[in-house]
Amino acid sequence: MSADAPPGSFLAGLDADARAELLARGARRRYRPGMILFREGERSDHVVLLQAGRVKVSSYTPAGGEVVLALRGPGEILGEYSVLDRRPRSATVTAIEPTEGQVVPGPAFNDFLDQQPAVAAALLRGVLSQLRDSDRKRIEFGALDAAGRVASRLLELGARYGSVGERGLEVSLPLTQEELAAWIGSSREAVAKALRTLREQGVIETGRKHVTILDLDALRRRLADLP
Repeated sequence: MSADAPPGSFLAGLDADARAELLARGARRRYRPGMILFREGERSDHVVLLQAGRVKVSSYTPAGGEVVLALRGPGEILGEYSVLDRRPRSATVTAIEPTEGQVVPGPAFNDFLDQQPAVAAALLRGVLSQLRDSDRKRIEFGALDAAGRVASRLLELGARYGSVGERGLEVSLPLTQEELAAWIGSSREAVAKALRTLREQGVIETGRKHVTILDLDALRRRLADLP
């Protein structure tokens, strides 16, 4: 990862010296797609600062069904809740791309927070942002159909990871349709239908693990009635 963390990420909220010191307290580790960084319910005492690649954050129903809670990418921090409250991991985190992270032991991370009040404040802002995002998704679940929730996730991915191309906003989509369905709380068939509808309306083009958003305003209009 470059010296400048992606805007909006945890590491981007730190000044260069603090970022370098925090990273120096850990050790680099690489994860292949499918490797688990944290497992729900386990006890472990470290955080991971993502350097490259993306991961999915999931929980599982008693019947074994997966619920995707979030996607996380470079510059973001993982595992901070359990390090701070010393409780078991609340979710499973799985690499969905070749991923690199700096693994910082819990005691070293907590010592760093004690020495750097501004970093503790940045961490709090990140937690609050995640809570707001969770509230927003709960509202979407009650207010939008599957197509609207797919549109919302595409807008989110576009804002965080998209790049402007010749035909529109190019978005790498590392999730399968099953995982996207688990993210929006719907079925794979409903996701496939929503993507097909958006293609037929000329809003998006799709390829293998790739989406081009041709009409951002059309996607946004699907969310216009949200509070």
